[in-house]
Amino acid sequence: MNDIATLRRILGTCRTIAVVGLSPQWHRPSFFAAKYMQAHGYRIVPVNPTAPEILGEPSYPSVTEAARALATKGERIDMVDCFRRTEDIGPLAEEAIAVGAKCLWQQIGVVNEEAAARARAAGLDVVMDRCVKIEHARLFGGLNWAGVNTRVISSRRPQQLPY
Repeated sequence: MNDIATLRRILGTCRTIAVVGLSPQWHRPSFFAAKYMQAHGYRIVPVNPTAPEILGEPSYPSVTEAARALATKGERIDMVDCFRRTEDIGPLAEEAIAVGAKCLWQQIGVVNEEAAARARAAGLDVVMDRCVKIEHARLFGGLNWAGVNTRVISSRRPQQLPY
């Protein structure tokens, strides 16, 4: 499920990302990844009950609260990006299903097969043990131009996202 075409499709269609566990501290990986995605045209919705605002966006205590707030503006969450421990993913998968997200993304080091199976059964795309920022840079960001082996072989430049 983590083939190049699938990852490109997910990153091309999921434009609003609820980042669960997004830290307000600039040196944390979640902040760095979210800031990168925001700079590349994605709408970041912070989910952190301890911070009122992160990256200029209001922070919400849960995915459900974030989805409720976005719904009042006619918007929805496309992806739930989880910067949480593996054992915390189950309830997050249930929230992602309940709010109608298209994708449940588990960051590097996070693999919860039970939650993934439930999300897949509900029709969500599931990505595990990968970083959304790294995958975007690998597939769309020109990382290969810097000499990094992206494992993408093509004579064409990657299709750019419309932002």
